[in-house]
Amino acid sequence: MIRFSRAAVLASSMLLAAGGMISGDAFAQSAGGGGWFVPKAAHPVAPPPAHAPSHASRPMPQPAEDEGGGDDAENSSRPPPVLPQPAIPPAPALPKAGPPPTAVIGMISVADVMRQSLAGQQVERELGGRRDELARDAQHAQGGWREEQQKLQSNAKSMTADQIQSQERALQSKVMRAQRQFRDRNRVIQEAAQVALGQIERELVQVIQQVAGSHGMNLVLHSQQVALHVDGQDITNEVAKQLNVVLPKVYIPAANEDPEVLAKSGKMPTTASPPPGPAPTTSQAASPAPTAAPAQK
Repeated sequence: MIRFSRAAVLASSMLLAAGGMISGDAFAQSAGGGGWFVPKAAHPVAPPPAHAPSHASRPMPQPAEDEGGGDDAENSSRPPPVLPQPAIPPAPALPKAGPPPTAVIGMISVADVMRQSLAGQQVERELGGRRDELARDAQHAQGGWREEQQKLQSNAKSMTADQIQSQERALQSKVMRAQRQFRDRNRVIQEAAQVALGQIERELVQVIQQVAGSHGMNLVLHSQQVALHVDGQDITNEVAKQLNVVLPKVYIPAANEDPEVLAKSGKMPTTASPPPGPAPTTSQAASPAPTAAPAQK
């Protein structure tokens, strides 16, 4: 029986396909303590210092050094301890077994399959647009925060220290609320990518098994592991073609849908779900519902 390493395909497809789509480093904190949301590779801009110090902007006290820190250096120079080794039972001899079947080897490039995948292109197109929109909103918000802080600095001479601190706290609260909103939007985009790519990954496992089985292959390696092969062993293009036939598109949660909320509701829609319309009549309700194709699970 052919056994398939689903984890290998999962690792390759999720990392190779999602790597260019959702940036995990979309958030950073400025060295000056501003902690503003920074999209993509934009550099954080530290806010200029205020004229009057506020409690929120004061540097945090550094923790004192551990007095026992010298023990680590002493322990690292010690030789490894000699521990007891209890006896273990001897391994019994096994009866003679037959040899495994002769390997019929194929190879595949999951990265090339994902690049040719229509569903993968759909995910990149839709979620890439949401990612770019989030980056633009974050940069626009940063510009507004800088303007408010510059306005506060220019009016600081005519304000008391309490007034300055009050407005600084108000600005800081505004920034923190916006940061939470940006982080939540980024989380929703990343989780939507996981939902979409998970559908491709599950279908890809089945397609690879079917294509390999049609050629009598019982061992399929990633192309990165193969230094030499002959014609007919690479099933990349064949797998991509079949994947586009059975899964030309996937379900992607809408921008205003939280994937976690959808999962908890137990009503996860699919590409096979019928479009919303009027309630069915009595005769329609009695008719059996059409079965969803396996590709849209």
